[in-house]
Amino acid sequence: MIPNLFWKVKIPNSIPKDMQNVVNRLKKSKSKEDCLKKAYDILYKKYQGCHIFTRFFDLFVTDLHKLWNKNGCAHCTNLNYLLRVLLVKSGFFKDEDIKLKLTLIYISPHQYLKIMLSKNKFIHIDPWGAKHKIKLGDYANTINYKLF
Repeated sequence: MIPNLFWKVKIPNSIPKDMQNVVNRLKKSKSKEDCLKKAYDILYKKYQGCHIFTRFFDLFVTDLHKLWNKNGCAHCTNLNYLLRVLLVKSGFFKDEDIKLKLTLIYISPHQYLKIMLSKNKFIHIDPWGAKHKIKLGDYANTINYKLF
């Protein structure tokens, strides 16, 4: 079974030094929303969402150092894990504020996040979808994802 798809991998106590430098910058954010947007933008610039059949075995990687130290193609579960780590380590979010959600893109399972910004305010986040023209606040699914 694919790790991270149905359950959260524990956020480690220690993180890669380069990632800690990013977290230190995120800690200076003005608000939760500002922190979230900055973290999302960092992942958008560093990675692009790849399809389930591309680099298939990367789906099973949960080592934070391996995930962070690569660029380019990354799966939704990997990107969501990286985003969770950035947000929780920033101090603006608790892991309980972040829920894993699933949808389908045609026949392929796809994971995105639902993040609590305040008691009654949530936002959908899909860092995988960013390079596929899915806007902040939305997530990729069969209806809004263009296969070609």
